[in-house]
Amino acid sequence: MNSRPIMAVPSVFAAFDEDGDGKVSASELRRCMEATLGEDVSEEEAAAVLATVDVDGDGLLNQKEFSRLTAGAGAQEEDDADVKRRCLKEAFGMYASSPTEDTITPASLRRTLSRLGSHELGVEECRAMICRFDLDGDGKLSFDEFRVMMMA
Repeated sequence: MNSRPIMAVPSVFAAFDEDGDGKVSASELRRCMEATLGEDVSEEEAAAVLATVDVDGDGLLNQKEFSRLTAGAGAQEEDDADVKRRCLKEAFGMYASSPTEDTITPASLRRTLSRLGSHELGVEECRAMICRFDLDGDGKLSFDEFRVMMMA
């Protein structure tokens, strides 16, 4: 385990903990992610990231949970297959059509790619991208189809 990121965690945690209550909320995480990533992050996206390491389930990150986030969300405690699956799930969630829908549609793919700076792709190009890995022919990507695409 690399000690450099762990040593930096207290100062980074303090920067994220804007109200100084010893916890980082989803809204604090969102604001800091926006400042550091330079792009809009929804409250739902920030909450999803927070939930991946919120061990005690209080909806807030204490310093230990925050250090798990900055150190790869506890990757040292999980085997590689679990880490890859969790990371793929998080990536899939970014592209999914909604937090409750577990598919990637051409419109949701275009929306996410646009947020990431790829404005030149239209819905038809996104439909063609999905078609290449849409194994069941429903016009959308399920998580399993997304995983096949990412491993190709």
